[in-house]
This record gives sequence, C-alpha cells and structure tokens, in this order.
Amino acid sequence: MKKIEAIIRPFKLDDVRDGLQEIGIHGMTISEVRGFGRQKGHTETYRGAEYQIDTLPKLKIEIVAADHMVEPVIDVIIKFAATGQVGDGKIFILPVEDAIRIRTEESGDDAL
Repeated sequence: MKKIEAIIRPFKLDDVRDGLQEIGIHGMTISEVRGFGRQKGHTETYRGAEYQIDTLPKLKIEIVAADHMVEPVIDVIIKFAATGQVGDGKIFILPVEDAIRIRTEESGDDAL
C-alpha cells in the first residue's frame, strides 16, 4: 500500500475527484493548505495599497491505495490537475505499513 499526497490548485478539485472516482477511488482526505514554491506568491492591490501575498491557497489530497492502483491514481491526478502553469502542485508517494478499518477491524488492502 502507498499513501499518495497531492498538492493541487483549489479549482481543479472537482475534475480530479471525478477522475479518481472513475477508476474506483472513492475515499480520500482533502485539506485546505497554504504554501509556495517556484510560484512564490503574487502582489495584490486593495484600496489603492499594494501588498505581497507570500503563500497561496492550495488543496492537499491524501489517498491510500493498493500498490497496483498507484500508477493509475498518479496518471489521473496529473491529467486533471495540470494547467501547464507554474504552481500546478506536486505529488508525493509514501509507503504505508498497514491500514485498519475501525468498524470491522479489517486490515491491509481489505480495509481500503
């Protein structure tokens, strides 16, 4: 099992979620986060005053998937989250030792 963490632009969530559901991924955790990378932030004007926004709003999607589903999940995220612009986000893949469904006590892939 692997944990896939993807940082994406907020307006891409619906497309990514729909694409993941089409390949059979029905569970994920979504968090609102802020950050910056090469995009660095931007300048905004409010009531005539200019100010720098150092961190930008993003969404973090966390999915735990069976090993055979990792590549399809990554492909869907890239397909639906990409805009071709700096700031599209990142995907991180981490090993997961085990998963346990609390209600039934199933473990491993059965818990997913």
